[in-house]
Amino acid sequence: MNEGAATSAREEILSRIRTALGDRPSPAPVARDYRVAGSVPADVEQFVDRLVDYRATVHRCGSDEPALRLKEILDARGVPRLVVPDGFPPAWLPAASLVTEPVSTETLDEVGAVLTTCALAVAETGTIVLDAGPGQGPRALTLVPDYHLCVVRADQVRAIVPDAVAELDPRAPLTWISGPSATSDIELRRVEGVHGPRTLDVLIVG
Repeated sequence: MNEGAATSAREEILSRIRTALGDRPSPAPVARDYRVAGSVPADVEQFVDRLVDYRATVHRCGSDEPALRLKEILDARGVPRLVVPDGFPPAWLPAASLVTEPVSTETLDEVGAVLTTCALAVAETGTIVLDAGPGQGPRALTLVPDYHLCVVRADQVRAIVPDAVAELDPRAPLTWISGPSATSDIELRRVEGVHGPRTLDVLIVG
């Protein structure tokens, strides 16, 4: 079908729709009072609540405790070795066997655990957003390993998605994480670890 024929067919269809709807009342005006960036205060407790809903495990610590707390979390999980992306804060590095970038997919699969920071988080949806910035690494780092330990500063928590969208660079490779990877596509039976880590630990600092 050439372009002129396609346009003609489209106009014909729209014309018939207009004719069919011609005697209908006009639709009521739609309220556009959507929440926008900055309209809601961020609530860290709500973020924690949503993370728990999504079956993530939440830990908290003070600003001078991340390295020690991360070590405790890794020991409790029995994780002796993990991948750490470039730019992860040196003062937060736990006493563990660390694998640094660059790493192959085979190495990610072999190590099976990764420690990252994040760009920001959304309280209302319990979502962590990574944008491949310092301490986050390329997207494969948080998709291939079966265990993801993510550090979120309390001041990185935003209230709602519009707050996050307003701050994030849409050109960056954004990864939005809401709990461990899971799907219920088949017979509504939840299966975890299909598209990413089965286990997500989140350490909130501050």
